[in-house]
Amino acid sequence: MRRELLRFKWLAHMGLPVQDPFFRKEKRRKKTSMLAADAWLDSALYEFFQSMGRVFTRVEDFFSRFRVSGIKRFFVEILSDGLSFLAIGLVLVTGLALPAFDATRSGRFNKAEDISVIFLDRYGKEVGRRGIRSDDSFALDKLPDYFVKAALATEDRRFYDHWGIDAIGTTRALLSNAAGENSTQGGSSITQQLAKNLFLSSERTLERKIKEAFLSVWLEWHYTKDEILKLYFDRAYMGGGNFGVAAASEFYFGKKITDVTLSEAAMLAGMFKAPAKYAPHVDLAAARARANLVLSNLVDAGFMTEGQVTAARRNPARAIDRAAEAASPNYFLDYAFEQTKALIEETGSLSNSFVVRTTVDPVLQSYAEDAVTSVVREQGEAYTVSQAAMVVLEPNGAIRAMVGGVDYGKSQFNRSIVPNRQPGSSFKLFDYATAFEMYPDFTPETVVSGATQCIGNWCPRNYSGNSVGRISLISAFQQSINTVPVNLSIKMGRQPIADFARKIGLTNDFEVTRSLALGAASVSVIDMASSYAVFANRGLKSPAFGVTRITTTAGDTIYEADPDAPREQLVSTRTVEYMNRMMRAVVTSGTGRRALIEGVPTVGKTGTTSSYRDAWFCGFTGNYVAAVWFGNDDYRPTNKLSGGTLPTVAWQKFMAYAHTNIEIKPVEGVEFEPAKVTIASADGETGAPPPEAERPPTLKPEAAAKLLDVADRLQKALGALGSGATAALPAAPALPPAPPASL
Repeated sequence: MRRELLRFKWLAHMGLPVQDPFFRKEKRRKKTSMLAADAWLDSALYEFFQSMGRVFTRVEDFFSRFRVSGIKRFFVEILSDGLSFLAIGLVLVTGLALPAFDATRSGRFNKAEDISVIFLDRYGKEVGRRGIRSDDSFALDKLPDYFVKAALATEDRRFYDHWGIDAIGTTRALLSNAAGENSTQGGSSITQQLAKNLFLSSERTLERKIKEAFLSVWLEWHYTKDEILKLYFDRAYMGGGNFGVAAASEFYFGKKITDVTLSEAAMLAGMFKAPAKYAPHVDLAAARARANLVLSNLVDAGFMTEGQVTAARRNPARAIDRAAEAASPNYFLDYAFEQTKALIEETGSLSNSFVVRTTVDPVLQSYAEDAVTSVVREQGEAYTVSQAAMVVLEPNGAIRAMVGGVDYGKSQFNRSIVPNRQPGSSFKLFDYATAFEMYPDFTPETVVSGATQCIGNWCPRNYSGNSVGRISLISAFQQSINTVPVNLSIKMGRQPIADFARKIGLTNDFEVTRSLALGAASVSVIDMASSYAVFANRGLKSPAFGVTRITTTAGDTIYEADPDAPREQLVSTRTVEYMNRMMRAVVTSGTGRRALIEGVPTVGKTGTTSSYRDAWFCGFTGNYVAAVWFGNDDYRPTNKLSGGTLPTVAWQKFMAYAHTNIEIKPVEGVEFEPAKVTIASADGETGAPPPEAERPPTLKPEAAAKLLDVADRLQKALGALGSGATAALPAAPALPPAPPASL
């Protein structure tokens, strides 16, 4: 049988006819099996869909019992939509909460300051302090009851009733502000303020406020109300470099917090909102007025009666005179303190008390503050601009002045060091300098195409809206033509421009986009000043720095800048000369004409961003480099403020002050001779120019350094003679210490 089967299979394989009945039977069997499988599949599918229909019918019958109509249906629809939006809201809230709760993952708060620093200016005079003057050694129940009540009445009356966010208090504060009332009760709860102190920075953004709200809830879950209040009293900044109310009491009144009077407690409680504004050593009248409002809050909140606060009103607090510390360059000191902490950490010093020599010049600092604040005060409203910042360097990078905002008392956020604004056309310095570096045959007179070239669907336009044809590089830079740098970026590539910008001064990361050539990058004022300083310093590397020497209070030097350290040549001399010529054209006949100073070789570049959100002027003379920014913290557009208006006015005002009665240094590549001014007398004759107002006389750094060296040697010699011999010698005159000559 097997043999026959094999034979018939071979015949079938060879295509020969097979007539054996065995194969016919096998075919019928296979066909029957396939028909049976097909029938089973059809039946199974039919039964499945029939059963699904019966289930759907039962479900429909079940839910039909809940059908409502009329007014009932209205409420059902409202409830249904409410549950849907609740589910969406929970998902959204969870997404927003994740960044906030990441801050709590480590279980650590922002590090409290654990070092004390005395800052000296470039000539050795104390200009301020930072660091620990903090004390949390007093338990909450040991603090005066009227102080705790004064703080609650002013900052958060419903502190013990809310769950971290006081919706009622916030609404009341918003309505009060809208009505123009001078309310002393803040909108943020004490828990929210503590969340900011423990986890966040002082930057005023929507993202920070969202994080603050979620962190407030986290604090309420993990700490008791008394623990939150104690942390708040210990970690709050109270002005003058003091953290915590106990340290502030010692600093302002020379007594322990447990011994303060009601009037002193009211003054302390009034400083939580704006310590740099209401601190008595800043403005005693404002501090007393604020304390009087706090006393009124105590009465309004029902914590005390008018009779109980009358004596405090009649006898206001008297603070220790610390007027000299109020004039400190606070924005600069905040910046220098961060730099100091980083340098100390690198040295591994075990000391916690230091003296730091800085580069700041008190005279130039006062000039910079006056230039910025006066321009905003006089013309800011017309242009709808509320903030400004300025950084002043010497060509080697030494910071001589820093203004981080118009009022440190209202906002300690340092706008001069945060890379969060776009530079606009002031970024074109990098475009043209890159072109000169890449193409040796390029000169300022080289003619290029100014026709509009699109990158994808983006087609840049000039400020005037007009197209230009063939134009020289210096004319395009002078008129701030947009199409030329874009065309150069297409020719060179955008990455070389970004690399060049980072090489000479920009420290933050930014995306290399198609609009990079027009300033679509986030930069800081200090970085822009450092970048322009390279061209003022003949192409040498010129990073901004504010600390020249750090010593312990015992006199041990742990850090000292080397004034003679070799500097890297970042830009060729040829490119420096070309760019300085082009920036000179901007000031003499371009968009920066308001920056021109008679008798001083000024160069620079304006910058204006889209929608007029940012306005810049960055430039330098042979003596100083300065970058100026104007704008609003909330990125609100200004009223058509351009870099050629207020920024150039503030820059020119500062530079005119700064160059009074000093030697005017030349600028590489700029042909310049100081103008000779003559005046006409009443009878028509010409005479000598009137005498200029002189700057306060000061020792030059070189002379001060030599005198300091003589004083040190004299002191050592006197010490070697012994106490008896020393007593017989006359006392040596005090000499002001000075920084190294080149710093």
